[in-house]
Amino acid sequence: MKHEPFVIERVLNAPVERVWKAITNADDMKQWYFDIPGFKPEVGFEFTFKGENEGRVFVHLCTVTEVVPYQKLTHSWRYEGYEGNSFVTFELIPEDSQTRLKLTHEGLETFPPIADFAKSNFEAGWTYIIGTSIKNYLEKETN
Repeated sequence: MKHEPFVIERVLNAPVERVWKAITNADDMKQWYFDIPGFKPEVGFEFTFKGENEGRVFVHLCTVTEVVPYQKLTHSWRYEGYEGNSFVTFELIPEDSQTRLKLTHEGLETFPPIADFAKSNFEAGWTYIIGTSIKNYLEKETN
C-alpha cells in the first residue's frame, strides 16, 4: 500500500507577503492556527503546542526543517509519548494579487494506528485550518 501525503490547496485573496506573515508571525498564527509564542521561521527552531481531541490532550513536538522566505516553510510534527514523525509543508505560489497556499502533511502512516491519528482526522483538521480559518483571517482584515 502506497502512503500518500495529505495535500490541500486554496487560493487566498491576499498577497504572498501577507500570507507569509500569517504563517510565520506568532501573533498572526494564534488568530487562525495555534498559539506558538516566540515562533521563528528559522531552521532548527523547536516549538510545542497542545491539541485536544474529544477531551484527550496531545502535545505536539515540532522543529522547523526548511525555510525559503515567501515561498516555503516546513516543520516536523510528532506527538509526545507516541511513535512516528511527520512533516508539514506550507508552499506559497503568487497568482497576481492572490496567493495559492498548498499544504502537504506527509508521514501520517508513521503514527500508531489509533483513531486519534486516523488520516480522516488530519484531513478534517487541515481542511478547516486551510479552507476556512486562515482564509477568514486574511480576508476579514483590511491591509
